[in-house]
Amino acid sequence: MRNIKLTVEYDGTEYVGWQQQPNGVSIQQVLEEALAKILKSPTRISSSGRTDAGVHARGMVAAFRTDKFIPLSAFSEGLNSLLPRDIAVRHAEEVPLAFHPRIDARGKHYRYTILNTSRRSPLFRLVSWHVKAELDLVRMRDAAAHFVGEKDFAAFRAAGCSARTTVRRIDSLEISRTDDFIIIDVNGNGFLRNMIRIIAGTLVEAGRGSLPPEDIPELLNGRDRGKVGITAPPQGLCLMEVFY
Repeated sequence: MRNIKLTVEYDGTEYVGWQQQPNGVSIQQVLEEALAKILKSPTRISSSGRTDAGVHARGMVAAFRTDKFIPLSAFSEGLNSLLPRDIAVRHAEEVPLAFHPRIDARGKHYRYTILNTSRRSPLFRLVSWHVKAELDLVRMRDAAAHFVGEKDFAAFRAAGCSARTTVRRIDSLEISRTDDFIIIDVNGNGFLRNMIRIIAGTLVEAGRGSLPPEDIPELLNGRDRGKVGITAPPQGLCLMEVFY
């Protein structure tokens, strides 16, 4: 038996998310269907986590087991020849049977991209959130500093989140600007459903001047979703890397 690890890149625009769902086509479904053609049998893929509808990935990690001893190139070049243009396997490797992409993950790097200009961009509309109002990076960075560390993020998760605990650790939250783009890079040990998108929405409120950065600790302690910022739209979010 072999355990094959895949690093997958995708544009999530046309999908209901990573995980298979009855209401539309998922990334997982498309990958498993392509894999079944190569292995000549149905094969279940496990992943390092889930991404929601419209969210992208540069480094989603997945794995599957097979007793077929075919070259690794079949799981990269071979799969890519069967996959649509918006999904690709960047790397395939054989790993120990004990490896699990979710259980063994030590951390993740997500990036949220904001187009901060008065004019919309047809080219970047599917990979960024267009915010017309001028954003103050100093205020955003002041607010961001309060999220770093191990904290209870109950106020920063979507309704229906099934996580058993809402305590998570953010190792770094950096905000930079390149031309009209504001980039939010978040590294942490795990994230609740919509957590990064809600943090991004809250940081934008701080940047607009409608939320004082010093209010963030109170919002965290209050554990009330209704008092924090909006959920930023999905297209600005991208899973960049999973760390092991």
